[in-house]
Amino acid sequence: MSYEEVILDHWRHPRNKGRLSQPDAAAVEANPLCGDVVRIELKTAEGKVAEARFEGEGCAISQAASSLLTELIQGKSVAEAAALTDEDLLRALGGVVRTRLSCALLPLRALRKALAGLREGTPPG
Repeated sequence: MSYEEVILDHWRHPRNKGRLSQPDAAAVEANPLCGDVVRIELKTAEGKVAEARFEGEGCAISQAASSLLTELIQGKSVAEAAALTDEDLLRALGGVVRTRLSCALLPLRALRKALAGLREGTPPG
C-alpha cells in the first residue's frame, strides 16, 4: 500500500478509536500550530500492551497515524512499545512528507508520555 492509501484507509476506517474503561496509562498531546490533538490510552497485562485506544481531532495524517500506532503496539511488550522509534512509525505509514512530520509523530509523543506515566506510577490523566 502506498503512503496515501495507508493514510486514507486508517482515516476512513480508524482502528481502536474510542476510550478504554479504567486505562492503566493515558496521555494527551497537542500540536498548537495546527490544532491536532491525540489521546492515547493503554491497558497492560503481564508486561504487555493488552489494549490500546485513541481519541482525537485533527488532520487525516495525525488521526491515521494514531490508528496505525494502536495496531502496532497491541500485543507487544511495554518495553517494545517504548522502543518504537519515529522512523518505525514513519516506515509503517509508508513515509511522510517533511512538512507533515509533526502530525504523523503526534500519537507517538502521546504514547511515550503515557508509558512514562506508567513507569512512574502516575495515574492516567
